[in-house]
Amino acid sequence: MTVYFIGAGPGAADLITVRGARTLARCQVCLYAGSLVPRELLAECPPDARLVDTAQLDLDQITAELVAAHEAGHDVARLHSGDPSVFSAVAEQMRRLDAAGVPYDVVPGVPAFAAAAAALKRELTIPTVGQTVILTRIAQQATPMPDGENLATLGRSGALLVLHLAARYVDRVVAELLPHYGADCPAAVVAMASRPDELVLRGTLDDIAPQVKAAGVVRTAVIIVGRTLAAAQFPDSHLYSPARARPCAPGSPPTP
Repeated sequence: MTVYFIGAGPGAADLITVRGARTLARCQVCLYAGSLVPRELLAECPPDARLVDTAQLDLDQITAELVAAHEAGHDVARLHSGDPSVFSAVAEQMRRLDAAGVPYDVVPGVPAFAAAAAALKRELTIPTVGQTVILTRIAQQATPMPDGENLATLGRSGALLVLHLAARYVDRVVAELLPHYGADCPAAVVAMASRPDELVLRGTLDDIAPQVKAAGVVRTAVIIVGRTLAAAQFPDSHLYSPARARPCAPGSPPTP
């Protein structure tokens, strides 16, 4: 049988993909992070499915659940918040399943940064202003950052930065980015993106930290810093330009 790593999306139950919901509906076992995955999603599981909240389980215990379900002949849904490709701790689970000979598949989900951009009503890549988005975090009590991936280094690029797991350390984020982006650089924090208690804070590097602290935001949030957040004067994209050559539709005469 197969373990399916399913991206549950950023928080709203209806932001799981159609493929994710259909996969969830046919799995006899579902492991989910109770502190992050909306309970409403569990209604998609079969009525007799075994539901396991992994919030208090370590990696060995989670692996044991996945292997046991596989050996019992059950497909398993492993629900992760956001998308499994970033900051999901999926890689070490896959490594354990490879060692155990358990097959798995991945169903992508809506990542938190995409939900945050939607809440801000902003495109993160703007012509001539910014075409690069860096997803990162900062070193703290968790796993240290690799050499060359600290904020001071990444900040030199001037690219739009999306920081996960950093709201508690907003003062440090601001201090490290100020020399590269300037106090007037647009910044935003979106907490609980897509959920009923979503909170959106907008400002600059000069004033975003006091807003975050006043709102009591310490987790389940992304910090976004970059000029594209407030870009207004920029050229239209070449994608829809009337000057752009376009292929003819089948059967149509060539464009003169």
